[in-house]
Order: sequence, then C-alpha cells, then structure tokens
Amino acid sequence: MAAGNHSTVKEFILAGLSEQPALQLPLFLLFLGIYSVTVVGNLGMIILIGLSSHLHTPMYYFLGSLSFIDLCQSTVIIPKMLVNFVAEQNIISYPECMTQLYFFLVFAISECYMLGAMAYDRYVAICNPLLYSVSMSHQVCVSLVLGVYIISVICASTHTGCLFRVYFCHLDVINHYFCDLISILNLSCSSTYVNESLILILSGINILTPSLAILSSYTFIIGSILRIRSTEGRIKAFSTCSSHISAVAVFFGSAAFMYLQPSSLNSMDQGKVSSVFYTIIVPMLNPLIYSLRNKDVHIAMKKIREKANYLSAQIM
Repeated sequence: MAAGNHSTVKEFILAGLSEQPALQLPLFLLFLGIYSVTVVGNLGMIILIGLSSHLHTPMYYFLGSLSFIDLCQSTVIIPKMLVNFVAEQNIISYPECMTQLYFFLVFAISECYMLGAMAYDRYVAICNPLLYSVSMSHQVCVSLVLGVYIISVICASTHTGCLFRVYFCHLDVINHYFCDLISILNLSCSSTYVNESLILILSGINILTPSLAILSSYTFIIGSILRIRSTEGRIKAFSTCSSHISAVAVFFGSAAFMYLQPSSLNSMDQGKVSSVFYTIIVPMLNPLIYSLRNKDVHIAMKKIREKANYLSAQIM
C-alpha cells in the first residue's frame, strides 16, 4: 500500500452524488450526456483553433488552453463518477484516489489562473490596443501558460504530499462522487490542522489572486468602455468580455463556497452540489459560451465545413 504505516485503509468507497436507487439510471444518462458534450465541445474547440490560422491569436491560444484544462478535468472526474451509478459499490484504491485528487487539483487550480490570464489578455486588448502585439507576444503567452501549470503543480503536490502524513482508520466511505480533499480529510483519525490550514491558505491565494487580477482588469476595461462615445463600440467591446465574466462568476463562486469556509460549517451535501458546477457544468459550458456568440469561431467553422464538403465532393 502506498501509505505504508500511515493508514490501515487500502481502498475507499465513493458514496456518489445520490444514494437513491431510482435516481441512479437517470443520473447516469444525464452525466453521460454532459460528458459527451464536454468532450465534443472542448476537443472540437482545440481542433478548430489548431486548424484555423486566423484563430492563432493570444485570445484563442488561452481559450485552447482552457479547453484542454476543462477536457482533462472532466476526464479525471466523470468516468469514475459514471461507474458509481451502475456499480453496487464504487470502490477506489488508495493510490487511485490520491492520483485522482492530484490531477483534479492540478486542473482546478490551472483553471483559476487561466481565467486570470484571459482577463489580462482582454485588458490589454481593450485598454492598450496599440501595444497588444508587443504586450501579448508569443513568448509572453507561452510564459503565462507555463506559469499557470507550474503554480498548479506546486500547489497540488503540496496538498497531496501533506495528505500522506494523515492517518486513516476504518472509516473508508468518502461522502462525495470523487476523491475531494475535504472529503478525504473528514475520514482522518489523526489531526488535520495542518492540512485544513493549508487548504484555507492555498485556496485563498489560488482564488483571491486570480480574482483580484480579474477584478482589476475589468475595472480598467469598464473605464475604457465608458469612454467609448458610440453605443455600437461599447456593445462590441463589452461583448468580447461577457462570456468570460459568466464563466468566472460560476467557477469562482462555486469554488469559493466549497473551499473558503471552515470545515465545521461545511455541509458535504451542499458541497457536492457546489462542486458539480465547477467540476462538471463549467467545463461543459465554457466551449459553448465562448463560441456561440463568437463571430471568428463561426467563420472558422464555416471554412472547415466548406473544406470538408469540397474534399467529400472530390472523393465522390
């Protein structure tokens, strides 16, 4: 066992989203559909951005990175969740649980900072358009994305590493649909003061830092938009940010509700519902809200369809 003498628990049982038998099949079909839409939407966005040369801009570079993060986060969570709906007991081994937790933390933290990077990109584009090509050069974009992953890997490694010092006894049922950090700590029969303090500190940093960056960016963006004289210009400028604001509100709101309150006040049943938003719903919605009202994406999709039709005609 990976934990050595630190625990007598070799495996956990995931309680799942609901324990009512009548809901298992409907929930399975619902989340299978959500996962299908998530995979098609995010993978399609990545491929579309890669194939369309006019989408090779900083904005879509970050959007492609966000789609990759959403795709990976959903894949870490949902397949195992679907098993829980059809299996009598959803058993997950200790190493598998720690692995799922680690990658969930990596991609969840990455999403926080990627949304911050996207807000900075919109700030430069609207407030300093003449310096956009310099301020958001390819090297800057790559550095920002690398920074996002470096921070997320360090934080995820810190949380997971500190979890190995926690003792688990015979309470092996995780009251959640995946191996979430708080749910695992609730099973501990040793002191979790260090772990809980780490959650509050790092979650505060990882939520508040990008949130402040986003808030600052949009403060300047709103100021610039209000200085635009034409109504059409204001609407056009604001439309480039509205989708991002929606994604930020849902993701950070649900994440803050889950992680920025003391464990004594945290209801896991409420936490399950809250975590559904930022682990499952947000990854599904992001490619939709960033593409449905985006003219550049519509043009790219039209060109891809035309090329596909042309190739089909040539083959036939």
